[in-house]
Amino acid sequence: MLPTSLTEALKAEVAAAAHPRELVVDVMLALQAQVGYLSDEAVAAAAELLRMTPLEIEELATFYTFIYREPVGRYVIHVCDSVICWMNGADSLAAHLSRRLGIAMGETTPDGLFTLLPVCCIGYCDRSPAILVNQRVYGPLTPESLDALLERLKSRGQETAAAEAVP
Repeated sequence: MLPTSLTEALKAEVAAAAHPRELVVDVMLALQAQVGYLSDEAVAAAAELLRMTPLEIEELATFYTFIYREPVGRYVIHVCDSVICWMNGADSLAAHLSRRLGIAMGETTPDGLFTLLPVCCIGYCDRSPAILVNQRVYGPLTPESLDALLERLKSRGQETAAAEAVP
Protein backbone atom coordinates (compact mmCIF):
# COMPACT_ATOMS: atom_id res chain seq x y z
CA MET A 1 0.00 0.00 0.00
CA LEU A 2 1.32 3.40 -0.97
CA PRO A 3 1.74 6.02 1.75
CA THR A 4 -1.10 8.52 1.85
CA SER A 5 1.36 11.40 2.05
CA LEU A 6 2.96 10.34 -1.26
CA THR A 7 -0.37 9.83 -2.97
CA GLU A 8 -1.61 13.25 -1.82
CA ALA A 9 1.62 14.99 -2.87
CA LEU A 10 1.45 13.41 -6.32
CA LYS A 11 -2.24 14.32 -6.66
CA ALA A 12 -1.40 17.95 -5.89
CA GLU A 13 1.49 17.97 -8.35
CA VAL A 14 -0.66 16.46 -11.11
CA ALA A 15 -3.53 18.86 -10.40
CA ALA A 16 -1.18 21.85 -10.68
CA ALA A 17 0.27 20.72 -14.01
CA ALA A 18 -0.96 22.28 -17.24
CA HIS A 19 -0.39 18.94 -18.98
CA PRO A 20 -0.44 16.19 -16.33
CA ARG A 21 0.74 13.44 -18.68
CA GLU A 22 4.06 15.24 -18.94
CA LEU A 23 4.66 14.16 -15.34
CA VAL A 24 4.41 10.44 -16.06
CA VAL A 25 8.13 9.72 -15.64
CA ASP A 26 8.32 11.84 -12.47
CA VAL A 27 5.30 10.02 -11.04
CA MET A 28 6.73 6.60 -11.92
CA LEU A 29 10.08 7.49 -10.33
CA ALA A 30 8.40 8.80 -7.17
CA LEU A 31 6.32 5.62 -6.87
CA GLN A 32 9.35 3.45 -7.63
CA ALA A 33 11.30 5.14 -4.83
CA GLN A 34 8.90 3.65 -2.27
CA VAL A 35 9.87 0.01 -2.79
CA GLY A 36 12.76 0.16 -5.25
CA TYR A 37 10.79 -0.80 -8.34
CA LEU A 38 7.50 0.06 -10.04
CA SER A 39 5.16 -2.57 -8.66
CA ASP A 40 1.84 -3.51 -10.26
CA GLU A 41 0.14 -1.51 -7.50
CA ALA A 42 2.25 1.51 -8.42
CA VAL A 43 1.39 1.12 -12.12
CA ALA A 44 -2.30 1.17 -11.22
CA ALA A 45 -1.80 4.19 -8.96
CA ALA A 46 0.10 6.09 -11.67
CA ALA A 47 -2.63 5.29 -14.18
CA GLU A 48 -5.31 6.56 -11.83
CA LEU A 49 -3.39 9.73 -10.93
CA LEU A 50 -2.66 10.61 -14.55
CA ARG A 51 -5.97 9.41 -16.01
CA MET A 52 -4.20 6.92 -18.21
CA THR A 53 -4.64 3.18 -18.61
CA PRO A 54 -2.34 0.77 -16.81
CA LEU A 55 -1.24 -0.43 -20.26
CA GLU A 56 -0.09 3.09 -21.19
CA ILE A 57 1.92 3.29 -17.96
CA GLU A 58 3.36 -0.19 -18.59
CA GLU A 59 4.42 0.77 -22.12
CA LEU A 60 6.25 3.83 -20.82
CA ALA A 61 7.75 2.00 -17.86
CA THR A 62 9.27 -0.66 -20.08
CA PHE A 63 10.66 2.00 -22.44
CA TYR A 64 12.66 3.91 -19.85
CA THR A 65 15.94 2.37 -18.70
CA PHE A 66 15.74 3.60 -15.11
CA ILE A 67 12.22 2.42 -14.38
CA TYR A 68 12.37 -1.09 -12.94
CA ARG A 69 9.33 -3.35 -13.19
CA GLU A 70 10.92 -6.04 -11.05
CA PRO A 71 12.81 -5.83 -7.76
CA VAL A 72 16.44 -4.78 -8.15
CA GLY A 73 19.41 -4.78 -5.83
CA ARG A 74 20.47 -1.96 -3.54
CA TYR A 75 23.08 -1.07 -6.18
CA VAL A 76 21.97 -1.16 -9.80
CA ILE A 77 24.99 -1.33 -12.06
CA HIS A 78 24.34 -0.21 -15.62
CA VAL A 79 27.16 -1.29 -17.91
CA CYS A 80 27.51 0.93 -20.95
CA ASP A 81 27.67 -1.12 -24.13
CA SER A 82 27.90 1.72 -26.64
CA VAL A 83 30.42 1.56 -29.45
CA ILE A 84 32.97 3.76 -27.67
CA CYS A 85 32.83 1.79 -24.41
CA TRP A 86 32.88 -1.46 -26.36
CA MET A 87 36.01 -0.33 -28.24
CA ASN A 88 37.63 0.44 -24.89
CA GLY A 89 36.87 -2.93 -23.30
CA ALA A 90 33.38 -2.69 -21.81
CA ASP A 91 32.54 -6.26 -22.76
CA SER A 92 35.54 -7.60 -20.82
CA LEU A 93 34.54 -5.42 -17.84
CA ALA A 94 30.97 -6.76 -18.07
CA ALA A 95 32.34 -10.31 -18.08
CA HIS A 96 34.56 -9.44 -15.10
CA LEU A 97 31.55 -8.03 -13.22
CA SER A 98 29.50 -11.14 -13.98
CA ARG A 99 32.28 -13.39 -12.67
CA ARG A 100 32.90 -11.29 -9.56
CA LEU A 101 29.22 -11.01 -8.67
CA GLY A 102 28.29 -14.52 -9.79
CA ILE A 103 25.38 -13.27 -11.89
CA ALA A 104 24.59 -12.67 -15.54
CA MET A 105 23.30 -9.45 -17.06
CA GLY A 106 19.74 -8.86 -15.90
CA GLU A 107 20.21 -10.72 -12.62
CA THR A 108 20.49 -9.73 -8.97
CA THR A 109 22.91 -11.21 -6.46
CA PRO A 110 21.28 -13.60 -3.95
CA ASP A 111 21.97 -11.12 -1.11
CA GLY A 112 20.00 -8.45 -3.00
CA LEU A 113 22.96 -6.09 -3.05
CA PHE A 114 23.75 -5.83 -6.79
CA THR A 115 21.78 -5.91 -10.03
CA LEU A 116 23.67 -5.95 -13.31
CA LEU A 117 22.03 -4.37 -16.38
CA PRO A 118 23.24 -3.35 -19.82
CA VAL A 119 22.52 0.15 -21.06
CA CYS A 120 22.84 1.39 -24.63
CA CYS A 121 24.78 4.55 -23.85
CA ILE A 122 25.29 6.62 -20.73
CA GLY A 123 26.86 9.57 -22.54
CA TYR A 124 30.24 9.50 -20.83
CA CYS A 125 32.42 8.54 -23.79
CA ASP A 126 35.22 10.66 -22.31
CA ARG A 127 35.28 8.27 -19.32
CA SER A 128 35.04 5.07 -21.31
CA PRO A 129 34.66 2.29 -20.38
CA ALA A 130 32.11 3.49 -17.88
CA ILE A 131 29.27 2.25 -15.70
CA LEU A 132 26.49 3.90 -13.75
CA VAL A 133 25.80 2.77 -10.21
CA ASN A 134 22.54 4.20 -8.90
CA GLN A 135 22.80 7.04 -11.43
CA ARG A 136 26.41 7.89 -10.55
CA VAL A 137 29.05 7.50 -13.26
CA TYR A 138 32.33 5.67 -12.77
CA GLY A 139 35.07 5.51 -15.36
CA PRO A 140 37.37 4.99 -17.01
CA LEU A 141 37.52 1.59 -15.38
CA THR A 142 39.97 -1.25 -15.18
CA PRO A 143 39.30 -4.64 -13.59
CA GLU A 144 41.28 -3.43 -10.54
CA SER A 145 39.37 -0.17 -10.14
CA LEU A 146 36.11 -2.06 -10.65
CA ASP A 147 37.05 -4.54 -7.91
CA ALA A 148 37.85 -1.66 -5.53
CA LEU A 149 34.51 -0.02 -6.32
CA LEU A 150 32.63 -3.27 -5.70
CA GLU A 151 34.34 -3.67 -2.34
CA ARG A 152 33.42 -0.10 -1.30
CA LEU A 153 29.82 -0.63 -2.36
CA LYS A 154 29.63 -4.00 -0.65
CA SER A 155 30.92 -2.49 2.62
CA ARG A 156 28.49 0.41 2.38
CA GLY A 157 25.60 -1.91 1.58
CA GLN A 158 26.33 -4.19 4.50
CA GLU A 159 26.67 -1.23 6.89
CA THR A 160 23.35 0.20 5.68
CA ALA A 161 21.59 -3.17 5.97
CA ALA A 162 22.92 -3.59 9.52
CA ALA A 163 21.77 -0.10 10.51
CA GLU A 164 18.29 -0.73 9.07
CA ALA A 165 18.02 -3.98 11.04
CA VAL A 166 18.58 -2.27 14.39
CA PRO A 167 15.22 -1.75 16.15
